[in-house]
Amino acid sequence: MTILVQTSAKSTAKSTVLPAVMALAIGLGIIFVAGHVQASALHDAAHDVRHATGFPCH
Repeated sequence: MTILVQTSAKSTAKSTVLPAVMALAIGLGIIFVAGHVQASALHDAAHDVRHATGFPCH
C-alpha cells in the first residue's frame, strides 16, 4: 500500500509539471513574437478584439 501511494504521488507531480512548463513556453513564445511585431499591427489586432468582444475602445 505504501508503494502505491508513493507511485501515485510521483505521477501526480509529473502531471502538474508538464502543463506548467508548456504554459510557460507558450507564454514566452507569445511575448517573443509580440516583441517583433510592428506597433501598428498590435494596435489593429487589439482594436479588432475589443470590437469583437463588445468592449468600447473609443
